Amino acid sequence: MKLARRAFLHLVAGATTFPAISRIASAQTYPSRPVRLIVSFAAGGPTDILARLIGQWLSERLGQQFVVENRTGAGGNIGAEAVVRAQPDGHTLLMVDATPAISATLYDKLNFNFVRDIAPVAGVARQPQIMLINPSIPANTLTDFIAYAKSNAGKINMASAGTGTPPHMTGELFKMMAGIDLVHVPYRGTGAAMADLLGGQVQVSFMGPVASIEYIKTGKLRALAVSSSKRIEALPNVPTVAEHVPGFESFSWFGVGAPRGTPTDVVDRLNKEINAGLADSKIGARIAELGGQVLRGSSAEFGKLITDETEKWAKVAKFAGIKPE
Repeated sequence: MKLARRAFLHLVAGATTFPAISRIASAQTYPSRPVRLIVSFAAGGPTDILARLIGQWLSERLGQQFVVENRTGAGGNIGAEAVVRAQPDGHTLLMVDATPAISATLYDKLNFNFVRDIAPVAGVARQPQIMLINPSIPANTLTDFIAYAKSNAGKINMASAGTGTPPHMTGELFKMMAGIDLVHVPYRGTGAAMADLLGGQVQVSFMGPVASIEYIKTGKLRALAVSSSKRIEALPNVPTVAEHVPGFESFSWFGVGAPRGTPTDVVDRLNKEINAGLADSKIGARIAELGGQVLRGSSAEFGKLITDETEKWAKVAKFAGIKPE
């Protein structure tokens, strides 16, 4: 009886320690094969550039290739769903940006719930939008522009890279908080929107620093404000929108997500390595070149950002009555 009891207790002890041993083993063996890093947009944009930057760092640190795979379409939902449906073992990841948080409200019949079905891994960067106007608009400050827009309600065209994109939603938030009426004109990408803004067919737009800074420096476009809560180093003399419209803040953000159910130790290891990359001076400098700021922190902090942004843009979409094209 004593022997049987001793054997039983030994088995119980082994059963209790097995999950811990299993977690340690998975952390030590991950990744066991190449990792797909899905980008929901075409090559060359900020999401794709940051994915390749972080993917290269992780490849060097973890000894397996992190292969960037562009899965475009449906406003980023095709790429996101591919990750949601993938095996939750850390070998399929999503380069996340603000679009899924916006799509959660815009699309009524998505096959997944982004906040529920994607496990946040780590933030990577955040980037403000710059409010640009064609010089034909008689406004040198944001206050001038708001006054001009109120006296020309419904006559000023606001370009965006497409319905539901972060620049579009930033513009709608501005309209809501400033109490003005601008006509949204969606384009299929930033390039086409920029061409018509330069040509004067549209008069105002919110765009990222990479696409706009050279035009600002040459005087082809006028920068009235930046959407972040603080002024940015690249344009120190350009005020924030919040300096004229208290409480305003909007930014594009980027990070890495995994399928729900991915082992915690794998998420923790990826978070640790990504944060180490963001502390590297070369990666920090490259993000700064893109007009962004590194977004370091825990997976829980990144998850809170996703949740907060989803709730924020839901209010804006409802107020503006935005529907996907």
